Amino acid sequence: MVLAFKAVQNLDLPVIEQPERLPHYLRQEARVVGALLSADQLTTLQAGSYSYAVRPLQLFQLRIKPVVELKAQQAPGRLELDSVHCDLEGVPGITDDFELKLRSWLQAEPNGLVGEAELEVQVSHPAVLRLIPARVLEATGESLLNGILLTIKGRVGQQLVRDFHSWCHEQN
Repeated sequence: MVLAFKAVQNLDLPVIEQPERLPHYLRQEARVVGALLSADQLTTLQAGSYSYAVRPLQLFQLRIKPVVELKAQQAPGRLELDSVHCDLEGVPGITDDFELKLRSWLQAEPNGLVGEAELEVQVSHPAVLRLIPARVLEATGESLLNGILLTIKGRVGQQLVRDFHSWCHEQN
């Protein structure tokens, strides 16, 4: 049996100070990605490609640590960040039946930033959790994914805006 979890978070973040500079800031891809995600968990593989080690997650008796390869793409005033591959550390036996997808974007608007992140996981029902009903596992998984996205959303609201202001001052 395949379990599927999905979470979506939207962002509408007003930026009071110098919002007209946001499109140029979003072109600073490595800097923006570093501000979006924890720098101590992020590794640059090459231009536009990153590896992100998600903090270990506990799902009932399972402790998993996803390592996600991300690809960044630029469009005018917009940065997109999508997963291209994911490995699981710490869970022997389910890595072949595990798929994680992240689709996200951040766009400069006249008064701030808007964006969306969608995180989706599909995995076969692990043997160690067979006694737990699939719906309970799916609800718990969705809650876990929402927690990850809310953490990133909070980081955007604080760390990214702080980095944007720092970048603006560096440019002056």
